[in-house]
Amino acid sequence: MNFLFTLNYILPSLVGRVRGVGLPLFIDWQPSVEAFSIGPVTVRWYALCWVLAILSGFLFVRWMYRQEQIDPAPDKRGKLQPTGKFDPLLFYCFFGIIIGARLGHCLFYEPDYYLTSTQGWIEMLLPIKYDTFPSEWHYTGYAGLASHGGTIGLFLAIVLYLRRTKLPTMQVLDIFGVTAAMPAAFIRLGNLMNSEIIGSQTDVPWAFLFHTQEAMVGDQLVPRHPSQLYEALAYIVIFLIAYLIYKKWRRAGSGFYFGFCLASIFTFRFFIEFLKEVQGGVDDGTLPLDMGQMLSIPFVLIGIFFMVRAKRKQLQ
Repeated sequence: MNFLFTLNYILPSLVGRVRGVGLPLFIDWQPSVEAFSIGPVTVRWYALCWVLAILSGFLFVRWMYRQEQIDPAPDKRGKLQPTGKFDPLLFYCFFGIIIGARLGHCLFYEPDYYLTSTQGWIEMLLPIKYDTFPSEWHYTGYAGLASHGGTIGLFLAIVLYLRRTKLPTMQVLDIFGVTAAMPAAFIRLGNLMNSEIIGSQTDVPWAFLFHTQEAMVGDQLVPRHPSQLYEALAYIVIFLIAYLIYKKWRRAGSGFYFGFCLASIFTFRFFIEFLKEVQGGVDDGTLPLDMGQMLSIPFVLIGIFFMVRAKRKQLQ
């Protein structure tokens, strides 16, 4: 079993390396992408973080279904009985998030690559990639997932789920509003373990030295903001705030928690983009806002709308 934090990685990560006289200590970040191996099967940190994201969301939503008495629900005699309405939720959400995140990356960030050739269409739809040397297809997994696309995919999945179960729309949306930031934190930790979606150059003492081609300027590694870690920590705080508000006021169904989730997550996402490296594709760095920011603005406005709507209903 090959765990990440062997002695070779622990010491550099904690101590850092001095880069020139008078410069601060930076965190030298060069982890293995592999979390552990069981026989011939190797589990990567990114995949493990996605599993933890889905599992944590699944368990917390199930807990909220019980708190809201959706499943199990009281029967005519007032006794709680299983309804089966929670069971199909994981199926809908899993495929909605994965398909939405994949299509979001391909359509929002690299449409010129994926939409202009048969090879691009195949790589967009299937977890495989074609190498010119040697000339063959090989399995890669879905390398390239966009959170905005995943959010849209989740919305569509919830719509289909609500049509099947006939549950109150605002109640289910609020449940996801309380929950969503926690899985998002795990996904950003997965990006950190992959040293991807890196931050812009900086000289703050907690800057990371990512050992990737993307992180280099010329042939030199430069310290960068750990933007993935910023997002993960912010999402944990957002989740705790939403949970504490729910714990105090309990009942979901006004749309407030759904609005709070969208407004808070994507407001932070908008501003953190200023500390990120341009991700390429349609983002060429020439516009004042990048694709992530432009896609975040509608979500923030929708979130504010639902929060104001919930407040007005409360005052009526």
